[in-house]
This record gives sequence, structure tokens and C-alpha cells, in this order.
Amino acid sequence: MEKKEISVVINTYNAEKFLQRVLDSVKDFDEVVICDMESTDHTVEIAQRAGCKVVTFPKKNHTCVEPARNFALQSAKSPWLLVVDADELVTPELRTYLYQHINKPNCAKGLYIPRQNRFMNTPKKGFSKDYQLRFFIREGTFWPPLIHAIPQVQGKVEYIDKHLYNVQLIHLAENYLADMLEKCNRYTTNEVLKKQGKNYGVGALLFRPFWRFFKSYFMNGEIRNGVTGFIDSVMTGFYQFIVVAKIIEAKIKKQTEDE
Repeated sequence: MEKKEISVVINTYNAEKFLQRVLDSVKDFDEVVICDMESTDHTVEIAQRAGCKVVTFPKKNHTCVEPARNFALQSAKSPWLLVVDADELVTPELRTYLYQHINKPNCAKGLYIPRQNRFMNTPKKGFSKDYQLRFFIREGTFWPPLIHAIPQVQGKVEYIDKHLYNVQLIHLAENYLADMLEKCNRYTTNEVLKKQGKNYGVGALLFRPFWRFFKSYFMNGEIRNGVTGFIDSVMTGFYQFIVVAKIIEAKIKKQTEDE
């Protein structure tokens, strides 16, 4: 039987903090590709020392990795791809699961993988898992160059059972408030580009943040995390408030310029 191979693809920019731990967790895959956006720290040196294939995507004025995703995917050699962020670990159980999956007849062409997150450097507990579509067949897959976009996979996509022991990604990001606030400004600006033409008003400023808070705190189980869960849920609502506010601001700015 022909051996089916999996390439791990990691997009990086100044990712030296966790990169060695991440690379240690994926060293048993068939290939590891680092797509670097002109890092100025030791990211490339760490990747080269680990024997990874390193390709470069010009950073220019990009504020997120999504514009480099397709370039990274096409730089890998294997028909199956696992996309891992530079602050995520792949458990041995997940690796075993993925190889077993691709050797099944008529297997799904993409898999949503559960991810264990942290907030204020504390592992989060909740009723639901943070699922990420990170494993898929390369042929026919396209990753839109927009922040928080997900890959468009041709064929059936399934969710890995969240109850399987340790079959998951482990997110190492500490998510302290200072980091979250910095990302909030950057990410919400990019979100506005995705939602051009939306016509939000005061109702959206009130309802959308409240709904996101309610969903996070009660429905997703952040209430189980105590005070950090409450703060995290408030931040989730705040993110939506800023998105809506920036969309309204952009509309007002355009109207002013047209006058």
C-alpha cells in the first residue's frame, strides 16, 4: 500500500517564543514547512536548525497571516496538509488520529480539530470546544486572504469528536489583557474590510456585544472559569462592540468625504 503523507504548514512572523516547542510536537510528520513573513527575530534560525523547509512571503503592510496562507499551502509537497499556528502544539494522539483518518476509504476531505485555549495563562474549561478547520486535502482547497477566514475545502468536512482523549491542538498563547487589546484593534480593523456595506446602528451596538457575552459566558461555559471566564466573555462582547463601532465610523467618514 502506498504511504500517504502529511505536511505540516506553519506561518510565522517573529514567532521565536514558542516555535521550538511547536516544532518538537510536529517532528514526526512527513514534512514541516515554515512560511515566514520576514521575521526580525530568531524564527528562521530555529526553523532551519530543526530541518524545516523555509519559504518567505513578503510582509509588506499585512497585519495578519491569511494573505500568506495559499502561498504556504502550495509550498508543501504532501497531498494532505495540517495547518498549525506558531503557538500551537500537536498532541501525539492527534497525529495518530490524522494518519489513521487518511488511510480510511472515502475519508472526509477536511477535519475540524478541537483546540484547548488559555486565558490569562490559565487553561480554559467550558461546555464547547474551539474547533479549527486545519486539516484537509490540498487539491482544490483555497484559503481566502481575509482575517479569520477559513479554508474552502472541496468535499466532505467533519468534526473530530471532542470527547476523544487528547486528540486536539493545544494553544500556548497566554492571552493576557495587554496582548488581547493590541490584537483587538488590529483584528477589528481587518474585520471591517470583510463587512463593508453593513448598515449597523445603536441596536447593533447594544445587541451584538450582549449576545456574544451571553453566548460565551453561559452557553459556552465560561462561567465555569470563575472571574477569568467573566473577563474573557466581557472581552468577547467588547470585540464585537469595536467591530460595529468601526463600521459605523467608516460609514460616517465616507459620508463626510462625499459632502
